[in-house]
Amino acid sequence: MKKLFFMVTIFFFGAMANAQAWTGKGDQKIQLGLSAWGYGTGVTGTYDYGLNKLISVGAGINGYFDNYKNNDKDNRVFVFGRLNFHLQEALNLPSKWDIYPGVDLGVLGRDFGVGAHIGARYFFTEKIGVFAEVGNNGSLGVSFNL
Repeated sequence: MKKLFFMVTIFFFGAMANAQAWTGKGDQKIQLGLSAWGYGTGVTGTYDYGLNKLISVGAGINGYFDNYKNNDKDNRVFVFGRLNFHLQEALNLPSKWDIYPGVDLGVLGRDFGVGAHIGARYFFTEKIGVFAEVGNNGSLGVSFNL
């Protein structure tokens, strides 16, 4: 039993040692979470693609269940593009962390929607981490490296 525990511990810490929150050009992330502020409360999903060490572009969708804009049924979905500026290298952060301010531009029902956020990611393993974004379009959830 001790050998099994030791092997699992070595594997776990080895996987954690390779975790990287942001690698730059070609880096791809999918995030799934809860949106608890902004245009309403609901669920969110985003995709980011790294253009270089500083900038990523992507897209996302938020589906709202409650408190959506003016309680108009047409405003239950926000589809948007996003642009993030990754500060990991500039702030000399450990490889498991990434801090990124960004903007979201899209369509909210029949209206134009704009959002701004600052986010942070922390990766436990090479593939799985957590994220939080605060702003007028913020969320909290799980992040996946592709």
